[in-house]
Amino acid sequence: MPPDLTSAEPEVSPPGEVAEADPFARLNAEQRSAVEHDSKLPAAQQSPLLIVAGAGSGKTNTLAHRVAKLILDGADPHRILLLTFSRRAASDMGRRVGQVIRQVMGLSPSAAPPELPWSGTFHAIGARLLRDYAAQIGLEEDFTIQDRGDSEDLMGLLRHEMGLSATDKRFPLKATCLNIYSRAVNTREDLGQVLQTHFPWCREWEAQLAELFSRYVDAKEEQHVLDYDDLLLFWADMLSDEEIARLAGERFDHVLVDEYQDTNRLQAEILQRMKPDGACVTAVGDDAQSIYSFRGATVRNILDFPALFSRPARVVTLEQNYRSTQPILAASNAVIAEAPERHHKNLWSDKASSQKPQLVLIPDEVEQARWVANRVLAHREQGMTLKSQAVLFRTATHSAALELELVRRNIPFVKFGGLKFLESTHIKDLLSLLRLAHNPSGRMAGFRALQLIPGVGPATAKKVLDLMAAAPDPADTLLNFAAPANVALEWQAFADTYALMRRAAEPWPTDINAARDWYLPQLERKYEDATARAADIEQLAALAGGYASREKFLTELTLDPPESSSDYSAPPYRDEDYLTLSTIHSAKGQEWRSVHVLNVVDGCIPSDLATGNEAEIAEERRLLYVAMTRAREHLHLVVPQRFYITQQTPQGDRHVNAIRSRFVTPRMLPHFEDSLWLSAETNGARTPVPESVKMLVRQRAKNAWKKS
Repeated sequence: MPPDLTSAEPEVSPPGEVAEADPFARLNAEQRSAVEHDSKLPAAQQSPLLIVAGAGSGKTNTLAHRVAKLILDGADPHRILLLTFSRRAASDMGRRVGQVIRQVMGLSPSAAPPELPWSGTFHAIGARLLRDYAAQIGLEEDFTIQDRGDSEDLMGLLRHEMGLSATDKRFPLKATCLNIYSRAVNTREDLGQVLQTHFPWCREWEAQLAELFSRYVDAKEEQHVLDYDDLLLFWADMLSDEEIARLAGERFDHVLVDEYQDTNRLQAEILQRMKPDGACVTAVGDDAQSIYSFRGATVRNILDFPALFSRPARVVTLEQNYRSTQPILAASNAVIAEAPERHHKNLWSDKASSQKPQLVLIPDEVEQARWVANRVLAHREQGMTLKSQAVLFRTATHSAALELELVRRNIPFVKFGGLKFLESTHIKDLLSLLRLAHNPSGRMAGFRALQLIPGVGPATAKKVLDLMAAAPDPADTLLNFAAPANVALEWQAFADTYALMRRAAEPWPTDINAARDWYLPQLERKYEDATARAADIEQLAALAGGYASREKFLTELTLDPPESSSDYSAPPYRDEDYLTLSTIHSAKGQEWRSVHVLNVVDGCIPSDLATGNEAEIAEERRLLYVAMTRAREHLHLVVPQRFYITQQTPQGDRHVNAIRSRFVTPRMLPHFEDSLWLSAETNGARTPVPESVKMLVRQRAKNAWKKS
């Protein structure tokens, strides 16, 4: 996520200040109502609570105060389950809760805050509970969790073994197969429905996919591995047993869920089975920011939450915005008000401004890039750092022209959405060694790790893995394998390292240090840029020291991976100031003083690939709303009138006319500055233009509005 961003949410008093008589005095009326919900009732009588928190309305601060209130009222922090969507969010929640409690109790800043041991992501909590109940549900206690890449590789291997990679027709690739499987698991839809709705080009392969998925499940069971989706699937399924569900539910007096609009049906099912009556359940979210259906999330969860449990939920709506100026909120409210179904709210702010958002008409994408670059520099000259500005877009490819312009103008930028840290081949290599040491039955980790040995290829690796799979002690089989003479020395060096990693008496992180020491020479052999990659390996080894065990390290790293190595070190940027480029999906939860939104035209927002039904169009509307509500002071929606497309047709390459996004209707125009057709050479200033040009511009703009 973009670093160095300031939260718009009101914080509690800085540590060290005199304690206030009322620690909740700084909350507004709606926030306080949510924090104190049913606080005077016994836990068993408390009704479920839904906090509908509009963008920038202090959601995290409100939830932190509610947790603090529960603890101050006597709740045991060890019996509070707090479900978030990132490890950072869980850590931030603990920090804020500690601030509130220190403040009300007049404790010193150095006083230890209450621990929330059951605060974490759905998947991390699921992994912990599955280990606790492994014996009761038939899981091996030493199971490992494979990452997305390993899951794809396993799917690809099985796909090949079934002969599907040699078909004359286009069978889905391994990544697509995994996406289909994942969506079916998380949405609880049958395979046929998933294919018909989301993968229509794959419908003819339904029978083969069903067989492939069956083999995939069997292979994971044989290898004692779970994939990312299994953590929720097994958790939900174990709760179908009434006794286990009762025991699991009784472990927690209170259950709180952050970002509830991003949950899928499986997660809602888990919540309902943990607490069937909804007592002491709190969910926080905003249906208007539900934009992750491609991950299986559904807006229906937050829309239907009031009736999810056996007792009805109370709904508290947070409408006061602490981020944006009122004109920006007025335009954003107008856009989301057209949503076909929603929890009604009308965001407002006491940040008055005479400057409305801009709806900027631009001749084409090239001029769009120039104009945005000029405006960014103009803001900078007015005292606005590049870091406080962002350019958002629907799809990563939409920024191509702008990136070229920024490079030409020597404007530093960082784009979010590139290669992730754990997707780097050298990081995956080292982790495969650790996974094989932890679980010798893990075939995909073994297949990768064994081929790191100089001279060992796929055939030898497969032979060893087959022997290990048939043996009662796979690790012993590996250590005693009679390697071919030409790789005997290299194999023995690997076997010695593997034996050290498997030695129970050696404390963690001895095994990762052993793996690192063996792997670094392989790194120099495999990669020309070994020095740069070695720095990542050292960073990973240093990171491992912060975990109690190999199992916890592998689990946490898989469930909540860093975006890049810079997540745990100083950002490796050449410039101290830089512009943020980001897809709208990656920008959620962030804010900037100035935001430019590119390509606010039909075909881009909404994407022409996401208009197949009303639900998709509704989500595209929410996507524009999320982009608009990232802005604090300046908002620019840029509308290029023409796109240049390259195509192999009789017409060849050509320009096509664009139409302003259907989400900005004519009746919304009063919320924006007068429509502008700006020359890139003017830095956005209004300069005199010939009357003939003005007439042409007005006529084109008028026609564009009519086409909406």
